[in-house]
Amino acid sequence: MNIHDMELRKFVAPEFVFGLDARFLTGRYAKNIGATKVLVVTGPQIIKNRWVGGITDTLENEGISYEIYSDITPNPREKEVMRGAEVYRAEECNALVAIGGGSNLDCAKGIGIVSSNDKHILEFEGVDKVSNPMPPLICIPTTAGSSADVSQFAIIEDQKRKVKIAIISKAVVPDVALIDPLPSTTMDEYLTACTGIDALAHAIEAYVSNASSPITDLHALNAIRVISSNLDAVIGNLDDLNLRGSMMLGSLEAGLAFSNASLGVLHAMAHSIGGFLDLPHGECIAILLNHIIEFNFDAEPIKYQKIGEMMGINFSGKDNKENRNIIIQRIMGLKDSIGINATLKEIGVTKADIPQLAVNAMEDPCLVTNPKRPKMEDIERIFENAL
Repeated sequence: MNIHDMELRKFVAPEFVFGLDARFLTGRYAKNIGATKVLVVTGPQIIKNRWVGGITDTLENEGISYEIYSDITPNPREKEVMRGAEVYRAEECNALVAIGGGSNLDCAKGIGIVSSNDKHILEFEGVDKVSNPMPPLICIPTTAGSSADVSQFAIIEDQKRKVKIAIISKAVVPDVALIDPLPSTTMDEYLTACTGIDALAHAIEAYVSNASSPITDLHALNAIRVISSNLDAVIGNLDDLNLRGSMMLGSLEAGLAFSNASLGVLHAMAHSIGGFLDLPHGECIAILLNHIIEFNFDAEPIKYQKIGEMMGINFSGKDNKENRNIIIQRIMGLKDSIGINATLKEIGVTKADIPQLAVNAMEDPCLVTNPKRPKMEDIERIFENAL
């Protein structure tokens, strides 16, 4: 261990239970945290896929009443959070259960923040702006990607400014995450690919982050290994519980890593695009990933080589430039194999959009922990290269 590895670092995580049927522990945990009435925050598709009923049954079995709030879109808007907070207060709830992907979980976090702090959700943008703890929150993820169930992050869309804001605080870490691979089997190929590449990016950015530590590195590297070796396979075998379980485990470890080491320029730029054009986060991440590696590589060549090794690359006898090109080719090959290989132009970004997108990205708190501090012209160039 060297001096850098002994720098002060904090690691926070919720209590979590990983494994098949973990979701059926919801009622028991709700009772343990003193819940009397729960706001169940979920989405229409999760209800349609019948994952909510079995979970609310466990609340009923413990004598806990509940109200369902499902007025949530794939990129949760500030007005959806505020409406949810109104329902929470009107129904006199004292706990939250969130079921779904990152959008539903982030919306639940937003509802919790507003309910405890009595301010508009957009006032909490940035780092450590949440003064009062949220009500107790139990999360049941149904996707293997966002890791919102274990993270200090909540991402909310500000429709007026057309940006995604990041709320980063220990106060938004859920109390309990019940991580059950089974609900992820109803994700289609596209959503599986998008969430999987997002989880891989979480791990990569956490590993090269300037706030990384031996503990986050441990989780990040294993996440890279597990996700990169299973993502392609799961796309063709959506019902395979072994593959789904591996992806859930990879997502969990990536979440533990990035929640504590934070992210970088990739997520800053993806948040900018996603908020500006209301696009799927995972696809924005996939489009930019190889371009960001090209930009960052010379700041952390040894770490990027380790990332490549976790992805199965043998770098024997290669120099740094060759190593960088090999990793980029590996990422591009993975994108091709999972069917997410569009350009920014193909998803609706124009050259005229780039100045505003760059401004928004430069204001994102994720930039602070990027291994290489980008200038405005760097961000604009990366956007142009991804067109």
